[in-house]
Amino acid sequence: MLPPDFSPPGPVVPRQADACAPGFTIAAVERDTGLSKDTLRVWERRYLFPVPGRDAHGERLYSREQLEQLRLIKRLLDTGHRPGQVVGLPHAELQALGRQAGGNRQRPQGQRGKTARTAVTAAADVPAPQIQACFELVKRHDALGLRHTLTAAVQELGLASFVSTLVAPLNTLIGDAWMDGRLEVFEEHFYTESVIAVLRHGISSLGVTGVASPRVLLTTFPQESHGLGLLMAETFLALQGCNCLSLGVQTPVPDIARAVSAHGAQIVVLSFSASLNPKDVTQGLGDLRGLLPPAVEIWTGGACPVLQRRNVPGVRVLDSFAAIEPELQRWRQAQP
Repeated sequence: MLPPDFSPPGPVVPRQADACAPGFTIAAVERDTGLSKDTLRVWERRYLFPVPGRDAHGERLYSREQLEQLRLIKRLLDTGHRPGQVVGLPHAELQALGRQAGGNRQRPQGQRGKTARTAVTAAADVPAPQIQACFELVKRHDALGLRHTLTAAVQELGLASFVSTLVAPLNTLIGDAWMDGRLEVFEEHFYTESVIAVLRHGISSLGVTGVASPRVLLTTFPQESHGLGLLMAETFLALQGCNCLSLGVQTPVPDIARAVSAHGAQIVVLSFSASLNPKDVTQGLGDLRGLLPPAVEIWTGGACPVLQRRNVPGVRVLDSFAAIEPELQRWRQAQP
């Protein structure tokens, strides 16, 4: 949903469809950029961008240039810009904003306030060259090499240090490279899936039994498609002996409540990235709190600023992965 109080940054001249033959359907643009069809239609009316071409049946078709510009806009939205500030800006201005935002955007949990450079050098237990080597493997599209390097790092560092000292700063480096155009969308996805595979294997090797406690359900709201931070949180929870059940991403609020009942979950863990609409976050949390028994706790984390700005009764905000262990100690001590 777009905020009603933002308007274009200046007079907007209606744009004609690109001269290049457009060829991307609105569904394809949605999959590529993460911008919903409704958002694209609203922007077309409100900001006069993007104005797509039409096929023989009158269906929208977007050019490659429009797709690239929408990718840049989505990156800027993910760092906290509002649509009215960036939609319709020239491509060069979007790129400049992207480079500027790369050094001060919201960081993943455990890396907030660090630039890409300091995120790399701050990992005291992992040499910066090892982080850079992983980045280069992503750039070379070396799937086997990246998987081997990540797996070896788990064996060398252990899961907890692997997540906090390698994956977290590497996420920052990858995110900044994506922001300033040095990485393509498919390269970021390739990296994310490689890390997910290694973390899943590491978690499964812990051998946590069904009698572990507490029973924790992990997921995201329907508007949240990012799942790596959720899996990183699951890693720390599993290391602390929790019985974790992940529903993956984009679970409707009523279904989260039904899953809690079906599995007897005692804690619900939710992750929110910086790009989410604050109203969707707070309203969803309030709705979920009302659907769950009072004894079931809701823990939230991630880079969404509204988590720190607005208090939702009955919801606990964890500002870093390091907060998981003391929160679990508190929960366990409170049990009868």
